[in-house]
Order: sequence, then structure tokens, then C-alpha cells
Amino acid sequence: MITALETLVVLLAVVAAVAFVASRLGLASPILLVAAGVAIAMAPGVPPLVLEPEFILLLVLPPVIYISAVNMSWREFQFNLQPILVLAIGCVVFTTIAVSAATNWLLGWPWAVGFVLGAIVSPPDALAPLAIARRMRLPRRIFVILEGEGLANDATALVLYRFAVAAVSVGSFSLAQAGETFTIIIVSEIVWGVGVGWTMLRLRRFMRDPRIEITLSLITPFLAYWPPEHLGGSGVIATVATGLYISWNGPRLISAATRLQGVFFWDFFIYLIEGLVFLFTGLQAQALFARIQNHSLYDLAASAALVSLVVIVARFVWIFPHAYLPRWLIPRARRQPAPPWQALFIISFTGVRGIVSLAAALAIPIATARGEPFPYRDAIFLLAFCVVMVTLVFQGAMLPWVIRKLGVAKAGMEERLLDRAEEIQARRSAIEASTVRLAAFVAEQDVPEEATLSFQAQQDYFLSRIRMKCDIEEERRALTELHDEIEFELIAAERDAINDMLRDGALKDEARRRIERELDLREADVLNRRNERLG
Repeated sequence: MITALETLVVLLAVVAAVAFVASRLGLASPILLVAAGVAIAMAPGVPPLVLEPEFILLLVLPPVIYISAVNMSWREFQFNLQPILVLAIGCVVFTTIAVSAATNWLLGWPWAVGFVLGAIVSPPDALAPLAIARRMRLPRRIFVILEGEGLANDATALVLYRFAVAAVSVGSFSLAQAGETFTIIIVSEIVWGVGVGWTMLRLRRFMRDPRIEITLSLITPFLAYWPPEHLGGSGVIATVATGLYISWNGPRLISAATRLQGVFFWDFFIYLIEGLVFLFTGLQAQALFARIQNHSLYDLAASAALVSLVVIVARFVWIFPHAYLPRWLIPRARRQPAPPWQALFIISFTGVRGIVSLAAALAIPIATARGEPFPYRDAIFLLAFCVVMVTLVFQGAMLPWVIRKLGVAKAGMEERLLDRAEEIQARRSAIEASTVRLAAFVAEQDVPEEATLSFQAQQDYFLSRIRMKCDIEEERRALTELHDEIEFELIAAERDAINDMLRDGALKDEARRRIERELDLREADVLNRRNERLG
């Protein structure tokens, strides 16, 4: 136990160091973390760190899926549901079939074994592409489609994976029974997920304590995921349903204090999880080289190149015809404008595989139900690892360059300017509505004039802040930046003063903490304004 804790501390230090280097070099930290993991794994004297499948599937996957669903806009998810399902279900099934066909025709594998490998490498990982997409300022719809696909594709792949493993283990497969089971899993998990979301929101509202509510929010994804997974489902759809339900209904039932603290907690928690996931991906290189000794390097390299090429090309083959063929063949489909090819290319190119594929490969049983060794077990793991590394390193490293070449990042910036204008108008309308409410309250309750003037001054201050946001001229931007710099200096001076009073005994520590929290909130507000200007 002590050794495991020491290892965890070292890995966290590596995550922090690599993230610092990535920020200084302007690179995507996921790729550097994978490279660091490979370097650590191959260093002399480093003990093997084998990834336990249960660690990823039962402990890491639920919170990552849950918080992505909570942060997802239900309205945008619903609007883009068709392309999301086309990718999360259709593309995953198509890729699985393509990999199975390629391994059967070119490598001589049985179809069922090929389906196992295909199900393992079919779901793209959302973590690395979305991290790059945020940095490159992709258009919102591309981001929503990729994020929505990442929420649901693991469920499709894991269900296909279990069907394929069962077919190899038992020696038989029924397509009709598999389709019926898949439908039951989806419907039952949606019902369970919505029920978990409804229950947890009411329970959190009853508690009315931010610390307890955040603890309950941490429990929520596991409560949604574990029971369906234990009963033979995937747990992913239930977790997505829970997150989307809370995303839509939470603003009315979760207190402001809980939201404020919860955002910081979940942001930090997911940051650590993502960093460790990419680091663990690289650390599996040691397990790869331990198993590679029984295989021909030439055959393995040729097979890895073949499967990686099929996985990458299959996504393009699925996406482009599905986007354009219906508009060419069906007159009704022409009413909607065709998506630009640049956006389709970006979506096709972001088929990066990740840690879920490795976890599924490691979870393959050692023997079949008939007591025989599971066929091609080591080869499946080796090819899955190679596909993960090829897509993560090649496509992940090339993605920023591709986005810049296609001009998609510029489109995202223009979109954000329009969104900013809508946001400013919404802020103005909200303050005007509160001003009307203030006038009605004053008329009904006979509020003293001094109190009324105070609130009116506050409303005027908020409106002046909005006018400052509205004016996008360079001079006003410069004044805004100067205003922020001055406010930073004032906050720093106030901090120095209260710390001096604390050391001199003129202020108690409890009071210092309250003042410090207010200063932290002010500083966070200034940083938020700066980030908004930077887009």
C-alpha cells in the first residue's frame, strides 16, 4: 500500500512537470504525457506498472463521462443528436466490421476474433482531441459533436466487445438476440440514469451544504455506472443520461455556493484523472515489449500498420458519404445545407484511440468457456496498443496543423464573437429585468430611499461593466486591460495589508480567511474577464 501511494505521488509530480513543459512549449500535454510514460516504462530498473482494466472501466470512466455530460448543453446535444448517433453507433459498428474483415481476409483470423479486436479499437477517445480542440478554438458545433460522440461511443463499443468475446468463448452468435439485448440495454440504462439524476438532485437540495452536495456529486457517476455494468450492460449510457439530466435541471436545484465550489473541485479532479490516464497509456509500453518477444517484429509491424490504416480510413469512409450521399439521392434532404468539407475532415481526423481500448484489450479472458486458451489474445493486445499509439501520436500531433491549414480555428473565433454579442445582450436583459423587479418591490414594501439608491447604484455598476464589454474598439480594450491590471495591484495591496495585520495580531485568522476568500473571488472575476477577451 505504501509503495502504491509513493508511486502515485511520483506520477502526479510527473503530470505536473510535463504539463508545465507543455504549456511553455505550446504543445498538447496529452501527447507529451504519453511520451513521458513510454520513457519511464523503458528506463532501466523501473518495475512494471500493468494497468488493471477494472481501474479504468470502473473508477476512471464514470467520473470522466459524467462531468462531460454535465458540462454538455442538453439543447445542443439534442440539436446534434443525429450526427452524434451516426458516429457513436454507426461509425463504431462500421469500424468494427471493417477491422474484422481486414484481419480475416489479410491476416487469416477468424471473424469472431476480428470482431473482438474491432470492438476494442473502434471507439475514438474524446480526451486528447477535445483538449486540442479547446486550445485551437474549434467551432462550437464540431466541438459538441465530438464531445457527444465521446459520451456514447464507449457504450456501443463495450457492448459489441462483450458480444464478440462471448461469441469466441462460447462458439456461437445470434444477431437477432444481440440486437434485442442492445435495445434493452439502451432503454433500461436511460431510465436508470434519469432516475439516478432525479434522486441525487432532490437529495442534494435537501442537504443544502456545499461540502455534502459535492460529495454526493462525486458518488453520482459511480451510482449510475456500477449497477448496469454489474448486470451485463455498459453503464456508459446510464452515466450520460444522469449527467445530461443534471445539466438541464441542476441550475434550478443546485445552490450558487455549491456550483462555485463544485466547478473548482471537478476541474481539478478531472485534470488529475486525465493526466494520469495519458501517463498510464505510455507506461503500458513495458507490457507491450514483454509480450512482443513471442512474435515476429516484421509480422507485428505489418499487422499494426494494416489495422491502424483500416481504423483511420474507415472513419473517413463512413463520415463523408453519410454527410453527402443522402443530399444527392433524397430531394427532401437537400433542404438542409450540406456541412463544409473542412468540418467533416476535422471530425474524421480526430479518431484518436485511447485508454478505454487498452483497458478492454487487457480485460480479454485468458481462456474460453470451453477451457481453451483465448485465441490471439496477446496479438490483440499488441495491435490495440499499436493503434492507440499510432492514432494518438500521429493524429494527435498533426491535428493542430490540420486545423490551422483548413482555417477552421478562424471560423471558431468568428463564432465566439457572435456568441459574445448574444451573451452581452442576455446580461443586459437580465439586469433590466432585475431593475424592474426592484422598482416593483420598492413600490410594494415602502423601502427607504437610502436603500433604493444603494441598489440602483449597484445596477448602474453592472450596466457599466456590460457597456465596457460591448465596446470592442482597441482603445476600450486597452483601457479594460489597464483596469484589470490596476485591480490586480489593488487586490495584492489588500492581501499584503491583511497579512501584515494578521502577523501584528490586529486581525484574527478566521476573519483573515473570510477577507481572503472575497479577494480570491474578485481576482477570479478579473481572470474570467481576461479569458473572455482572449476568446
